[in-house]
Amino acid sequence: MEEAKANGPIGDCSGRTRVIAGPTNPMVTPLLTDLYQFTMAYAYWKAGKHNERAVFDLYFRKNPFGGEYTIFAGLEECTRFIANFKFAEEEIAFVRESLPSSCEDGFYDYLRGIDCSDVEVYSATEGSVVFPKVPLLRIEGPIAVVQLLETPFVNLINFASLVATNAARHRFVAGKSKMLLEFGLRRAQGPDGGIGASKYCYLGGFDATSNVAAGRLFGIPLRGTHSHAFVSSFTSPDEIIEKSLHRSDGSSICEDFVSLVQTWLRKIRYSSSFHDEFGETNQSELAAFTSYALAFPTNFLALVDTYDHLLSKVLRVVDDAQLINLNLSLSHYQTLAGPGAQADQFLVIRSGIPNFCAVALALCDLGYKAVGIRLDSGDLAYLSCESRKFFVAIEKEFGVADFGKMCITASNDLNEETLDALNKQGHEVDAFGIGTYLVTCYAQAALGCVFKLVEINDQPRIKLSEDVSKVSIPCKKRCYRLYGKEGYPLVDIMTGENEPSPKVGERILCRHPFNESKRAYVVPQHVEELLKCYWPGNSDKAREDLPPLKDIRQRCIEQLEKMRPDHMRRLNPTPYKVSVSAKLYDFIHFLWLNEAPVGELQ
Repeated sequence: MEEAKANGPIGDCSGRTRVIAGPTNPMVTPLLTDLYQFTMAYAYWKAGKHNERAVFDLYFRKNPFGGEYTIFAGLEECTRFIANFKFAEEEIAFVRESLPSSCEDGFYDYLRGIDCSDVEVYSATEGSVVFPKVPLLRIEGPIAVVQLLETPFVNLINFASLVATNAARHRFVAGKSKMLLEFGLRRAQGPDGGIGASKYCYLGGFDATSNVAAGRLFGIPLRGTHSHAFVSSFTSPDEIIEKSLHRSDGSSICEDFVSLVQTWLRKIRYSSSFHDEFGETNQSELAAFTSYALAFPTNFLALVDTYDHLLSKVLRVVDDAQLINLNLSLSHYQTLAGPGAQADQFLVIRSGIPNFCAVALALCDLGYKAVGIRLDSGDLAYLSCESRKFFVAIEKEFGVADFGKMCITASNDLNEETLDALNKQGHEVDAFGIGTYLVTCYAQAALGCVFKLVEINDQPRIKLSEDVSKVSIPCKKRCYRLYGKEGYPLVDIMTGENEPSPKVGERILCRHPFNESKRAYVVPQHVEELLKCYWPGNSDKAREDLPPLKDIRQRCIEQLEKMRPDHMRRLNPTPYKVSVSAKLYDFIHFLWLNEAPVGELQ
């Protein structure tokens, strides 16, 4: 089962003997549904309709975040759910308690016997770029059983696809070369929101997470350093008791690493490149950095703005004061920092960066290479540029190869808009740690997936509404993506199940489902069928395997690279075309007129 948990389904291709682990979250059970699913299931059973063959589409109506694309996610968890769908006795007992006492005992016997062996699920590939109205999943099976799958399926796909899309949008703005770190667990909506967000942010293009549980469950790389509390817990280098550190190759030992750090700090202070640029640095901060380097000499990354927070607070409440550990008055600060400088930028450059460099150079003497710094406050564009200048100057002054390329990580409530603003200002940040706005999908609360009946007993069904966006597209459909000469997707087209599939080089009329004037001919250079069988039930249909998460992530990255740039841009993106075949268009409108009541004027 551990192999199944890590890599998805295992076993043969029949769909019957394959072992699939249960849902990642043990709360995902047949009871994770709305009460009306059970009341409908009973009514179907009571009417003798429960085994009638139904087809439902799961889709969404509008792309999130004001964009023109969505990343599909959550399929693996849906498959885990149906593969293990079975009511336990205590669950049936609770359903009995929740329904009216008039419900017959035979219904509960029926619940005991059901599973998803008669259900078939056709789906887009997880990690795919998807668009409104096109089914993400088509679910076929006994109507009562499929109805019980509705709420959990919508739940498992809605947030997964939303947060994966949010992650992909952040990746697009940040650029391919930047490392993106998901730091959102503490601000996520509960434990499951945190675990799910970590998984689907990774799927959407993030590189690592701070979430240890998600790292264990899904194999996501972990990243993290220390907090401000660690720095402020020290008061002096005298607190460091164990001062020795072996060279990286183990050939010798430095008995007093603390003194080596202090030596390097003096060298920096009195070097020609930095003379008079900074005075005494904060010694408690230096002690924290030194202690952390002793603990993690191969992974030293320091948070360099702890005392910026303190200085900024002090400057808000005093007019002129001796500032902690620096013997520096407000007027002296303003003279050193220069006109227009912010309080929370001063100590990064005058204390945090020199202290970090002293420790990093001491590590370098012993054969280690520091990772870099993290900035968590202030003007990130300015601070990152000034930090980079400092690192480059160190490299030139002391001849330390690649010191100027030291990694600079930025955090502090970042979002799409912040990343875009940093790009426009110019910055030297190599990695972004993003939390609250990412995992909570602060810009949009939900994707709005829906689950609609499109066929029962081979008879197409349509949902009508005065709001045309809520009119469903009836019947069992096949869905295709048509690519143009430049390799970009041009349009997604839905056809009736029995229509011939679009062919490369063949002229096809693509029609907007509801707008008569919107239509275009397409001659595709490549045709991709979108829905594949991921759960064949008892049928003998071939079944698609669920790939590992890292492969799904790679698919997502590759899919986004295939998209036309104007569909991807943040502001005013070009809408992607979703269409139906001419034959399906005619059928939709025939059914619409046939089902809609005819008014009578008096």
